[in-house]
Amino acid sequence: MTIAAVAIVEASAPGKLFLLGEYAVLDGAPALLAAVDRRVTVTIAASDDDRWHLSTPGLDLDALTLETDGSIPAGVDERTRTRLRVFDAVRRVVRCTGTLVITIDSTAFFAAGHKLGLGSSAAVATALTAALSTAAGRAPSREEIRILATDAHRSAQRGAGSGGDVASSSYGGLIGYVRDTAPTLLVWPQELEIMAVVTGTGSSTTNLVGKVADYAARDTARYRADIARLAALAHQAQDALRSADDFLRLASEYFEQLVELDAHAGAGIVSEHHLRLHSLAADLDGVFKTSGAGGGDVGLVFCRRGESAARLAAAFAEAGAEAVPLGFGANGVTITPSTATATITHRMRDGSTS
Repeated sequence: MTIAAVAIVEASAPGKLFLLGEYAVLDGAPALLAAVDRRVTVTIAASDDDRWHLSTPGLDLDALTLETDGSIPAGVDERTRTRLRVFDAVRRVVRCTGTLVITIDSTAFFAAGHKLGLGSSAAVATALTAALSTAAGRAPSREEIRILATDAHRSAQRGAGSGGDVASSSYGGLIGYVRDTAPTLLVWPQELEIMAVVTGTGSSTTNLVGKVADYAARDTARYRADIARLAALAHQAQDALRSADDFLRLASEYFEQLVELDAHAGAGIVSEHHLRLHSLAADLDGVFKTSGAGGGDVGLVFCRRGESAARLAAAFAEAGAEAVPLGFGANGVTITPSTATATITHRMRDGSTS
């Protein structure tokens, strides 16, 4: 069936990478995150019938017909239902009336058939929250989008997650983030360079965080000691941005403490490949660390700008860790309502524009 529709709104949100603060942020420590220039784009149009219709190119779903309120039909298989958890959670949180045609394009977050680990689900939650809220006639601020999208994303992940990835998608740039609070906008030091590299074929954040939670329940005292060491380092992150030497030292120490946490938890945060990459970077005056939950997702290389960055990129490519072309510090969520004849830049309540 061909569905004729008139565009209502388009919204996009960036992916993210955790630079420092992983795992400790779940217990209230500050984290450092950077938005990256891979974006989820959500387009909403008015449906010409009494059903919602959903296409998600990144998940290979084309024109799925939903119920009149946008809920997923009872006959949809469990695999598809699982893949649409974030969509369904946002729909329930935002409560947009009317029947809609929605396209969610997250293809930029995949490479060679697997997710890169750039926070695609959080970017979907953020962009979809912004788009549905605007389609419903609201004018959400970035903070309102962050709060709603965090609620939906956390619900889709069965309560897991710090909300840092949604905060990064909402605000963009480089942020300092403490769980369930508005982020602080920061400035990345010009003398430092970040490179993202492929370290595996993707991991499940929920599974990794769940295994660490199991460890916390199994050996609470040891877990608390591990997290306390990570938290002490995380609290130094914003000050360390003032000095390349301080930040490189801190990033290396944080990775070493993640290795310790993983040795106790047996979660699979750090692999032998990661350890080899850490040693390789150190030999070339750089620092490699895992990002976010770790596992098979992308990792990070920090170094001073100039020749050392080029040497590291070449050495990592030879070691099977190709650099992912990314721009760091990308803009946060953008919203563009439109009609057939005009496009209007939307001004958010916090004074920013998109």
